Amino acid sequence: MNNDEILNLDAVSLAALIRDKSLSPVEVTRASLQRMTLLEPELHAFCTPVPDRAMQQAREIERKIMQGDDPGPLAGVPVAIKDLIATAGIKTVSGSWIYENFIPDEDDITVERLKAAGAIILGKTNAPEFGYSGTGHNPVFPTTRNPWNTALTPGGSSAGSAAALAARICPLALGSDGGGSVRIPAAHCGLFGMKASMGRVPLYPGCRDERYPGISSWESLEHIGPMTRTVADAAMMLSVMAGPDPRDRHSIPTSDIDWLLAAKGSLKGLRIAYSADWGYAAVDPEVREIVGKAVRVFEQELGCVVEEAHPGFSDPQETFAALVAQETDLSGMRKLMESYSERMSPHLVAMLKKEWTAEIFTDANMQRKAVTNKMWRFMQRYDLLLTPTLAMPPFPVDIEGPEIIEGRKVTPAEWLAFVFPINLTGQPAASIPAGFTAKGLPVGLQIVGRHLDDALVLRASAAFEKACGWQHRLPPILSR
Repeated sequence: MNNDEILNLDAVSLAALIRDKSLSPVEVTRASLQRMTLLEPELHAFCTPVPDRAMQQAREIERKIMQGDDPGPLAGVPVAIKDLIATAGIKTVSGSWIYENFIPDEDDITVERLKAAGAIILGKTNAPEFGYSGTGHNPVFPTTRNPWNTALTPGGSSAGSAAALAARICPLALGSDGGGSVRIPAAHCGLFGMKASMGRVPLYPGCRDERYPGISSWESLEHIGPMTRTVADAAMMLSVMAGPDPRDRHSIPTSDIDWLLAAKGSLKGLRIAYSADWGYAAVDPEVREIVGKAVRVFEQELGCVVEEAHPGFSDPQETFAALVAQETDLSGMRKLMESYSERMSPHLVAMLKKEWTAEIFTDANMQRKAVTNKMWRFMQRYDLLLTPTLAMPPFPVDIEGPEIIEGRKVTPAEWLAFVFPINLTGQPAASIPAGFTAKGLPVGLQIVGRHLDDALVLRASAAFEKACGWQHRLPPILSR
């Protein structure tokens, strides 16, 4: 099997071939590293690759297999880790000069679990500074490029993870999603990405360390989630990562879900709501058309009853921004800004300089409750909610967002209108490829479930994937 054949395999198939000794984990890891070397000068997906460590891990997995030991469910499968997620002994820079030399002394829980399951870490993937953006640029590393068109953004903040997956450097990647940051780059790069219900996947330590005051994670908003090319691969990752841990006070049991079986079954008879624009958002006409066609698949091919309807909340953009600020260590970050402001992202500095008040924060919490109440009442009538993942196809790198959508002047964050509300509610949500624009750029469909109904989101995603088969389409960067 040549490198291209190896790297086009999904993770489920790859792990099975490694376990039965048809493929060597060393051979697989070497193929990934060779493609990384080939593409990185243009792609900039990895900010801290660890090839020597990866090869050492691969040899250890191979030794286990040859000795007849259980190598774990992810035996020898390469994985990329977002640079906001802690990795013991590997730099975790988080796209900031403040963390330029930071090497954690402990793994994030998810990394700990992936390693225990036999996954091989290829390195850390690029992200905007501390994740405060939906794109892929930061002050420290070169800007991550989209494999479908390297002049365009891959989305963010899990930018490098998405680019590495789409370019077939690896079949698995880990992202974090505080306002859409798994689903955004999944949509822009033609991938599957999911944030499970709040608490399903534990989060610790996140973007915080007592030696670096001021850095904090968005505790009530943030999820860590799988990014993959197939739904089955994401289910396999969740089977390893999900489950409670005392280090995360929000973590919850997962005994109600068999993750590996969740992605199977019929959708016939399900009641599905489709909101093309929440009733207020500007949406690119081509995105509307592509997602509209994808929604019809649920009705015409999968046997669902689809109805156009909106949850009925007003635009919560300001609410979300206030909650992010509330969950930021403003005093600590402002002290750091005194020394680093010239080397920090301008949009982050602007957020820190804003005069936030207690009233703004308490109002935001009340508005969040209002959005959540609107949503749960709405979801009593429907099994699932479908929306576009993003209001725009990929746009040029080095900007925060388009100025005009559907002929309307918009703020830089309005292209994210569909993703961050689901962080307010904590519901499970996934992005899956809906189709491609006339220019060959991916467009995502967002599938949202009721609170804790992660299994149905996986099942619906798998059914749509089977009906459409977008996961087999290769980006142009691989045909050069």
